[in-house]
Amino acid sequence: MTSTISKLNISNWICCQIGAREHYAIPRALHENGQLTHLITDAWVTPQSPLAVLPFSPTTALKERFHPTLQQASVHAFNLSLIGFEISQKLQKTSAWERMIARNYWFQHQAIKRLTKLAPHYLKTPPILFSYSYAALEIFRFAKQQGWLTILGQIDPGPLEEEIVIAEYQRYPQYRGNWEPVPASYWETWREECALADCILVNSHWSRQLLEKAGINSEKIQVVPLVYTPPTAAKNFNRTYPQSFSPERPLRVLFLGQVILRKGIAAVLSAVEKLSGYPIEFWIVGSQQINIPPHLKNHPQIRWVGHVNRSETAKYYQQADVFLFPTLSDGFGLTQLEAQAWKLPIVASQQCGEVVHDDINGLLLKEDIVSEIVDFLLLLKNNPQKIRVLSKKIVQNNNYSLKNLMFRLNSIL
Repeated sequence: MTSTISKLNISNWICCQIGAREHYAIPRALHENGQLTHLITDAWVTPQSPLAVLPFSPTTALKERFHPTLQQASVHAFNLSLIGFEISQKLQKTSAWERMIARNYWFQHQAIKRLTKLAPHYLKTPPILFSYSYAALEIFRFAKQQGWLTILGQIDPGPLEEEIVIAEYQRYPQYRGNWEPVPASYWETWREECALADCILVNSHWSRQLLEKAGINSEKIQVVPLVYTPPTAAKNFNRTYPQSFSPERPLRVLFLGQVILRKGIAAVLSAVEKLSGYPIEFWIVGSQQINIPPHLKNHPQIRWVGHVNRSETAKYYQQADVFLFPTLSDGFGLTQLEAQAWKLPIVASQQCGEVVHDDINGLLLKEDIVSEIVDFLLLLKNNPQKIRVLSKKIVQNNNYSLKNLMFRLNSIL
């Protein structure tokens, strides 16, 4: 990698990404530092775009495919092609995995067509090409043919996480729903991506640990935490709690994310059953991708909210009293930073980004997760002052800033 870097101008970065992952943190940091030459993404909807004003619900998610700080950046997107692709996939009635893999290859095909046009501009100063995992293989192959440096953004802990999830579905078959394991070819492709990457960025030591156990060269792996900029409203938000919790004002426990076993929903639902009759209310916000038994679907202490767009999540963080993040495995867990921004105490597992510290900003789960959740929620229910103390101890830091991200990227190079 050193010999390649000696030929590079580190101000030339090309970022390829599907979706608005991390609110476009990598390209934003690079652009702010004058090092982003191009962002290639699947969709980009400026406020002036016709897609931004259409009232149809299918376009709602597309409206969030934009970031004002990148308005002056060189952004390449494929809006119409994406819409055509999604329509064709629905007509073909493809499975979730088939659609995801097809979308990844569709994006890479579009990106390479654009990169082919851009390549002649980099004959003397090869760029650094960044792409996220599972949609990088063909892009990296193209980049290597040009002599470019390749950096892989690893979005999760890889195949060993899949083993953890499979074991959980074997433990709770009643929740299976339409879940299917990842096709073997998915991991074969991923290993080729890792082999072609000069550097692999992961967001947590947990991810690094699982990648190393999966046989990935540890010398390539660098830990770079997620970036999160708290909303302005959160900075002056004043969190209040009642003197005591009651059926009229129960303890509000928030679970926000995909309602899947990997996120620890089985432990949450087990805790609900053990806490039946107590003035504790669970808000479960996120798309439901498991079978939910009728007695839980209609449980008086559960408020099933369903999917909400990113722009709608703030009100749930504001109104909740404590946040649950008992994930079995996560590359980081951005919702931890979102909850912390709203001064919300967090109950989290250790298999994710290191945000929670015991008795400072919440509870770090250890072994008997269900019992620990139950005991902690009862403690908070009986002692609202404890929540106030935890909330006041939450302090924002610069570990997750764009400036820190840029410092880490340049340190790697």
